[in-house]
Amino acid sequence: MVREFELPDVGEGVAEGELLRWRVEPGDAVSEDQPVAEVETDKAVVDVPSPVDGVVEELRAAEGEMVPVGDVIIVFRVDGEDGPKATETAPADDTTAGSGQQTEVGATAQPAEETQSEPAITQRVQVPAPPSVRRLARELGVDISSVADSSSGRITEPDVRAYASPESSTQERSSQQTTAAEQRTQQAAPAQSVSPAQTREVVDRETTVAVPKTRHIAAEEGIDLDTVPTDEQKDGEPFVTLEAVQEYAEAQQQAQQTDRDAVVERAAADEPARPESRKPYKGIRQTIGAAMTSSKYTAPHVTHQDEVDVTALVDARSTLRREAEAQDIRLTYMPFVMKACAAALQENPQVNVSLDEANEEIVEKQYYNIGVATATDDGLLVPVVENVDAKGLLEVASETNEKTQKARERSLSPEEMRGGTFTISNIGGIGGEYGTPIINQPESAILALGEIKKKPRVVEADGEETIEPRHIMTLSLSFDHRVLDGADAAQFTNSIQKYLQNPNLLLLE
Repeated sequence: MVREFELPDVGEGVAEGELLRWRVEPGDAVSEDQPVAEVETDKAVVDVPSPVDGVVEELRAAEGEMVPVGDVIIVFRVDGEDGPKATETAPADDTTAGSGQQTEVGATAQPAEETQSEPAITQRVQVPAPPSVRRLARELGVDISSVADSSSGRITEPDVRAYASPESSTQERSSQQTTAAEQRTQQAAPAQSVSPAQTREVVDRETTVAVPKTRHIAAEEGIDLDTVPTDEQKDGEPFVTLEAVQEYAEAQQQAQQTDRDAVVERAAADEPARPESRKPYKGIRQTIGAAMTSSKYTAPHVTHQDEVDVTALVDARSTLRREAEAQDIRLTYMPFVMKACAAALQENPQVNVSLDEANEEIVEKQYYNIGVATATDDGLLVPVVENVDAKGLLEVASETNEKTQKARERSLSPEEMRGGTFTISNIGGIGGEYGTPIINQPESAILALGEIKKKPRVVEADGEETIEPRHIMTLSLSFDHRVLDGADAAQFTNSIQKYLQNPNLLLLE
């Protein structure tokens, strides 16, 4: 007779396990309870024992394969028998590694016609006894569930032999049966105490029969089948259907929601009202949040921080501002920094890149489009000024002013926010010095500018050192550590410092 053997529940309601190693091969003779495979779940590595004496006919799963509980993994040919194919599930042998519990399966092989589609499987009965003791009990004709353990919490061979001993009186056996029953039902309700799922009445059986699909759904929902109310039976055991599990899960969810609502109501009643209001988290704010979350948890951010003496830049901007105003252009420090960044990107092309994860390629860009993070009522928008390296300072200033104003007015088109290769954020306009800006992906770096402040610095001139008040700006460069290293960031920042310390160099760009 051929026996199909399904992967049993080798843990506390696990749905699948990885078949680590076969201990047998086709053609091997095996005996009942002999380990035939090692299976790893998310909790432990356990041995799967053979349910019969026989010969291994076929292995249905490969080593390293994830196998759902209830799938056939091995086929046996039982010695001396010949008949139709049957499907059987063996007990999880808790005497193996990591378990610490003893189990027994009360199921027997189902007739072939009952098991071809969805064979019913009996779940574990919590009888604390090792397989050898259970085998002894079967050999002596003793119902192991009637045997009480002597002291260790596990039924031992002497317990079984004492129960089966001719010297054991009927009264003693009755007493043992009562003790065993009390041990296993102290925390359990009797199987007959069935009630509708909606009542949430606690049910705790020791044995439950269910088809594999029902057990899988229960495992996914975190439902213990032994707690699902039922008035159906199969082979004399409580039988739980898929509909009963789904009804029970829904009732549990409703009950939990009711509890949560009650907690909220109690909290609201206990706490005094505070002046606060709510508004929907949606639109640009939500889009920005999703993009920042994706960037933060996709790219490993590192922030390099430094400061630069921009006294010469302050003087240059003061001089050029009048010329710009004559052309009706407002000249801020941002166009200087944009030109400095474009020049620094040319000197450090390893920063002007993006990572194409889908194709596993680093894209090196030979164009320099600078984005400027602009605060609006709905959050930061980033208009992009293209080809900053090829434009003059006032042209960059004019285009930047136009696009940042459109951003604040929410009239900026999506095309005007695309194609950037590097982004600048000016936190100094609000008064901050250092920050850790989030990279505007798919770019690889972003620079935050701190407020320009007067600070004392040691100035060397004509061989003499003096302490003078200088205009100092802080720089915070966040970069994607997947494609850039700290040295790349430092070199790039040094290049920016060079141009900002001596803005006349920008005239050569």
